[in-house]
Amino acid sequence: MSLFDPCTGCGERATRVCCCAATTARKTATIALVGNPNTGKTVLFNALTGFRRKVANYPGVTVDIGEAPIRGSRHDLELLDLPGTYSLAAASPDEMVVCNVLSGRVSGRPQPDVILAVVDASNLRRNLYLLSQLLDFGLPVVVALNMLDVARARGLEIDVGRLAERLGVRVIPVIATDKRTLPPFIATLDAALAELRPPRPAPLPSVIEQSAAQLAASNGQLSRGESLRVLLDHEGYAEREFLAQGGSAAELDAARRLLETAQIDGPAAEIRARYAWIDSALEGVVARSQHGRSTWSSRLDRILTHKLGGFALLLVVLCLVFQSIFYAARPLMSAIEALFELVGAQAAQLLPEGVFRSLLVDGVIGGVGSVLVFLPQVMILFALIALLEDCGYMARAAFMVDRLMRGMGLSGLSFIPLLSSFACAVPAIMSTRTIADRRERCVTMLVIPFMSCSARLPVYLVMIGALVPDINYFGGLIGLPALVMLAMYLVGIVAAIPVGWLLRKTTFSGPTSGFLLELPSYKLPRLGTVLQRAYSGGRSFLVRAGSIILVLNVVVWALAYFPHDAAARSLVEQQAQAADWGPERLKAELDAQQLRDSYLGRLGQGIEPVLRPLGWDWRIGVSVLASFPAREMVVATLGTLFNLGESSGGAESLHQALQSATWIGTDQRLFTLPVALSIMVFFALCAQCGSTLIMIGREMRSIAWPAASFFGMTILAYLAAWGTYAAAQAAGL
Repeated sequence: MSLFDPCTGCGERATRVCCCAATTARKTATIALVGNPNTGKTVLFNALTGFRRKVANYPGVTVDIGEAPIRGSRHDLELLDLPGTYSLAAASPDEMVVCNVLSGRVSGRPQPDVILAVVDASNLRRNLYLLSQLLDFGLPVVVALNMLDVARARGLEIDVGRLAERLGVRVIPVIATDKRTLPPFIATLDAALAELRPPRPAPLPSVIEQSAAQLAASNGQLSRGESLRVLLDHEGYAEREFLAQGGSAAELDAARRLLETAQIDGPAAEIRARYAWIDSALEGVVARSQHGRSTWSSRLDRILTHKLGGFALLLVVLCLVFQSIFYAARPLMSAIEALFELVGAQAAQLLPEGVFRSLLVDGVIGGVGSVLVFLPQVMILFALIALLEDCGYMARAAFMVDRLMRGMGLSGLSFIPLLSSFACAVPAIMSTRTIADRRERCVTMLVIPFMSCSARLPVYLVMIGALVPDINYFGGLIGLPALVMLAMYLVGIVAAIPVGWLLRKTTFSGPTSGFLLELPSYKLPRLGTVLQRAYSGGRSFLVRAGSIILVLNVVVWALAYFPHDAAARSLVEQQAQAADWGPERLKAELDAQQLRDSYLGRLGQGIEPVLRPLGWDWRIGVSVLASFPAREMVVATLGTLFNLGESSGGAESLHQALQSATWIGTDQRLFTLPVALSIMVFFALCAQCGSTLIMIGREMRSIAWPAASFFGMTILAYLAAWGTYAAAQAAGL
């Protein structure tokens, strides 16, 4: 059987426009990429398509459907990257996505033409369980036997030909991380697609087959695979979706009564039958030699996952990460800052004084430049996270914090979305779909905003860089700025624990689910993956800075610039002349008068009494208000407000501007260490991100919970910021 019809002119296959020009292309074939987590599925997707997609070395990262054409194939092949799953007995939304795609029940997406099952060669027995379920759907199946290098390192040799014969499908060896294996893989895949044959399903007990056939016959739209999923699923998603799509509960009960009459536990009998088929298929296929590196890996795991030593090592790793963020990025940050100062100075010299120069120098260059200077630190953070993920350490971290998660009423499954939220909360909320228990999934979504995402990073960096002393400890290994940064991340984590516990004991009460995690093999990180993650994180940061931050910064500048009262300025100039003020005093008074009388100043002065207990003036308050669409907007707003009025000499360094800022009309310093700590704690706990709240509402199908999250976290952030400021003041900081 071939996927492609031959050309009506010359009979040739697999050409977009045939050589005889008698006919144009046949349809594009769709291949569904399916596999267990940690089989290298998404790595293979990226390698075959060149499509940039996040790849992490722990389960649950792929939660949506990626789609891209395969490069280098003779056919038009569209590859779908489906969520990783251990089984098709759907127990979570992402597993149900796989079932629905394979059944052709996703709106606007036809059933795939072929299933490409990615199998980990070093864990064949476990991986073949999913394959046995894929064969039930009746679609042609091709097996990609991946991670052969890992299997050989463990002393395993696989007879690929015999394995293909036993399974009844084409098996193609590949190492997704080795580009040399990809052309032969694609060529063999092309040949396989022209000679596909219907799969041979794994045999199940006759009474299960009879019950599934009865259910499929009474519901003509069900395939064998779908009927088995519904029949053997007493509590999961398959039964609910079957009933929601018009399936008959009576017919389902009738099919299940056949199992009850035969006194068979359907799910248990299915598992025994599938593993019996797997053991038969693997007999004589895998040979094990005496060498391998499993002993070395086990010894390392005993250290990295130790109850006490493992946690201590995790804290050391995090400290080193934050230390690297500060010191490795300094040269690039200085270069970017110098560039914007030069551009601002040139613009100020070329343009006449007036509204346009103020807009360009203060609103665009000063505001956006104050955010872009943190690009090197953002990219370093993403690169270091990718490094830890790719070497296999992050999975060990998930294993270690499972006990901590249980203190919140959650399981280690929640750690993966929470870890992802340190980059961005939006995909982290989407990744909660891998959590089967609805209550745990909802609580995880509600505590995700407490984790410090990359958008908070510029806020921490500017406050720490301007106001935290650069004191080093342990011979210069760890600095005070890095420790303060770690403390800000821990503030959100510590606050999330009682909030999660309270939610699990009240609104979302129920038992905690189990946590099964496969620890991936240790391996050297791939430089390409690390650089790709750094590039993706930096690009996302630049896109935000070049779009929403730029627009909002111009709005803030306009509110701070208008109305430009010439009479008020003239009055200040007269006072300066009478009091014999110098040019610096005159400029400071003019800037203060302008900000005070602007639309933004009027708004800020209205809310300033609420902010005084935090040590903030109205300019800080306005910056916080402007940061609701994007947290890092506070830095751009501060850059605009405290650089406003600079008409020559370029945009002043934001650090220097904050250090020299005073309360308007006084010589009292505005930004002190207690104020900086207050601001950072507020941003560590507040829900200043519109996209995150929208995603929570979409996933929980409610506007009440996003509203509760926003108001609850804002109140908590205010109280914590007030307490931090008061404590720091009392301590004499």
